[in-house]
Amino acid sequence: MAASSGHTLDHRRASVITGGLTYRDAGVDVDAGAELVDRIGGDARATNRPGVVGGLGGFGGLFDPKAAGYTDPLLVAATDGVGTKLTLAGQVGRHDTIGQDLVAMCVNDLIVQGAEPLFFLDYFATGKLSVDQAADVVRGIADGCKLSGCALIGGETAEMPGLYRPGEYDLAGFCVGAVERDRLLPRTHDVRPGDAVLGIASSGPHSNGYSLIRRIVETGKHDLAAPAPFDEARTLGDVLLTPTRIYVKSVLSSLKLDQIKALAHITGGGLTDNIPRVLPAGMGVQLDAATWDFPPVFRWLAGSGGVAPAEMARTFNCGIGMVAIVPAAEAAKVVAHLTYKNEKVWQIGVVTENAGVEIAGLEHWQS
Repeated sequence: MAASSGHTLDHRRASVITGGLTYRDAGVDVDAGAELVDRIGGDARATNRPGVVGGLGGFGGLFDPKAAGYTDPLLVAATDGVGTKLTLAGQVGRHDTIGQDLVAMCVNDLIVQGAEPLFFLDYFATGKLSVDQAADVVRGIADGCKLSGCALIGGETAEMPGLYRPGEYDLAGFCVGAVERDRLLPRTHDVRPGDAVLGIASSGPHSNGYSLIRRIVETGKHDLAAPAPFDEARTLGDVLLTPTRIYVKSVLSSLKLDQIKALAHITGGGLTDNIPRVLPAGMGVQLDAATWDFPPVFRWLAGSGGVAPAEMARTFNCGIGMVAIVPAAEAAKVVAHLTYKNEKVWQIGVVTENAGVEIAGLEHWQS
């Protein structure tokens, strides 16, 4: 929703039609779109980085990889949304964090391939544009871009009357990154049985499993505006809207140690479905659930919803937002570096010769 051909300042020059229907009569307010561009321009400019060419308002965003310092890069692209966490944001009436979720779900997918996020574009669709609401969303997107070091160079705002209920909107994000050809991950051929599995802490459910979370809230008649049962300092709604952690800067720094063989972003499918995606055929991992902190929000979800530990592991990140595979002899070094970069990290398991993910100690997740 940074400017594109969909909503630019040029719309202000649209002629006034008299004696007949106008676009505004049909429910589309191009003046509101232009106001939004004005409101978000500063947020977008604040994300500029080396490689950005030009500014907002064109038919496409421009980026120069050479100016960003690359010599023989592979481009890596990712796209994602936020899912039904958007519904929760609407119920709580808070829209300033959901943009970070959008960025995080894309940039975290890039770094697992060793790629640095370069630029980001967003798509915001709604029935009737609320400039205040959309500006809050874009402010969160800009915050996420700054946290990940990528530039917000464009986007699209679509106002589509009749397609969304009042106050509803949808989001999609698109991010492109780059990695030097010889630094691409995963190095699947290097992964060996006995390699250490490191887990980096999540900030909560991130942006996955919210259809189940919302069902637990609804069936239990929990008040989103009341203090969370496990954190009286915050409301339940605010806890559940905690934005997805962005791992870009800490992980890119740790890659310079040249010890990480593979990374897995723990998103939909949880621990059980995501880790095997970066392992050689026939190999798996054995994890010990007692080795890392099981955050209170997950313990509450499991208890309130009667969700079995195995179902938790295949739906949520369960406290681990990113996994790294490293040589066992170098695990302590990588842990120390990530800790220095303000991540909470544990050695949570090992690579095995048995395909799949086996998790011991699941009883530690039960209340």
